[in-house]
Amino acid sequence: MRNGRQDEIEELMVNVRDLQRYKQLLLAKRDESSRVHDGAEAFVPRAAELDGDLIDSASADAEAELQVRLHQTDGRLLKAIEDALARMRAGTFGICERCKQPISKARLEAVPWTRLCRGCKELRSA
Repeated sequence: MRNGRQDEIEELMVNVRDLQRYKQLLLAKRDESSRVHDGAEAFVPRAAELDGDLIDSASADAEAELQVRLHQTDGRLLKAIEDALARMRAGTFGICERCKQPISKARLEAVPWTRLCRGCKELRSA
């Protein structure tokens, strides 16, 4: 006979079907982010030239800085996705890197590239 704790643990554990689903989510997000990342360089405006007024110049500079930050964020996301795919190959996907407990399926659905369970992420953010 099974106990409630066993059922709870099995509900948390990632099975082969779940793993394939998360892999597809990661690959789709990687492809989407790669297209955005690759195309972002074309959208980064040049720093303002001297021949515009001060407001135009400040606006162009702020837009350029925002685009650079978005480009950096996309790069970090791509790295996190590649790391998650590597954890799948290593057999450690879905296990919290800090406490070594299973990461909930709900968290993996929301953020399939996560390395930490919700509790450890909250402790780290605090």
